Amino acid sequence: MKARRPAPFRRLPAALLAALSLIAGPALAQVRIGVIASSTGVTAQVGIPQKNSVALLPAEIGGQKVEYIVLDDASDPTNAVTAVKKLIGEHKVDALIGPTTSPAALAMLDFVAEAKTPLVTTVGSSAIVQPMDEKKKWVFKTTQNDDLIAEAVIAHMQASGVRSVGFIGFNDPYGENWHKVFAALAEKAGIRLVASERFVRTDQSVIGQALKLISAKPDAIFIAATGGPAVLPQATLLEKGYKGRLYQTHGVATNDFIKLGGKAVEGTLMAGGPLLVADGLKDGNPIKAVAQGYIRAYEGRYGAGTMSTFGANTYDAGLLLQKAIPLALKKGHPGTAEFRSALRDALEQSKEVVGAQGVFNMTPANHNGMDQRARLMMTVQNGRWVPLH
Repeated sequence: MKARRPAPFRRLPAALLAALSLIAGPALAQVRIGVIASSTGVTAQVGIPQKNSVALLPAEIGGQKVEYIVLDDASDPTNAVTAVKKLIGEHKVDALIGPTTSPAALAMLDFVAEAKTPLVTTVGSSAIVQPMDEKKKWVFKTTQNDDLIAEAVIAHMQASGVRSVGFIGFNDPYGENWHKVFAALAEKAGIRLVASERFVRTDQSVIGQALKLISAKPDAIFIAATGGPAVLPQATLLEKGYKGRLYQTHGVATNDFIKLGGKAVEGTLMAGGPLLVADGLKDGNPIKAVAQGYIRAYEGRYGAGTMSTFGANTYDAGLLLQKAIPLALKKGHPGTAEFRSALRDALEQSKEVVGAQGVFNMTPANHNGMDQRARLMMTVQNGRWVPLH
């Protein structure tokens, strides 16, 4: 005998039953955020603190539980593509954080855009958000854009009397975008780019490139690399007798860079985020409290001296999502296309969101939204980063 519905429900119209099921749905809904980080491989120095920082992100936002699904791409863009497909296709994530490298982020872009899933990326290259188009409108970025950092570096070079510069960077989108940005600003400032070299992240030697740079006799050399591999060209240049100024990108904004480089990185010049010198920030700086809070939380969990600006980029991604998710929940339920679209819109409307690395003001044309508060010149002195005043 066929089971019958209880009488009260038999009298309800089908449309009303459907509406009630939608109302009940959100109570069981859960926001899912996928995270891709290079916790192994050549970029693990950057990726491990990013993975570790996920544990500091909120477990509940806007009354909804949040699940973070973390995958390792082993510093390989191909693995990053596999991971993003899995997060979107199998786990049905509402948003993504990561990956660790610019090549991986660019490789993921088509899949993120096709799935219309917002990505809050932690990579260095501004090419992932500039110039804005239909694909990149799904991507937001928590690291300072190259031009923001380059402007500070160029200004310091001018003030220091640098008239000629050599360039060495990764032979990938990170290095190429940096060369494009840096060369244009240097020319505008009247600084001659007299030599330009490339190397691969996994290279064990850059002696040839270093000798070419030294033979050009530049006043300074700018290194566009990240993490541990950024030490190699600097150490080689010093070993071969280079005596000029050495500048790095914010891709080395970590204490691990100093641990790996030792004496070879003493005197390194860099424009980077305020987190590294948080205790030295003025009390009126809104970033100071957030940065110090992140450092306390991270080092309380992983040990003194372990904090990293790379991890803070993941933390800031979480702060942006924490502000945006309650707004998106007003327009859709987690797990739906409507929610993902509303989340993208809410991220784009982020205003004065204070992070550990800067203050974010997004616009439809600017999905980074950081300003001069997100950078300051610093140097390595006696084995630690110190601000240049």
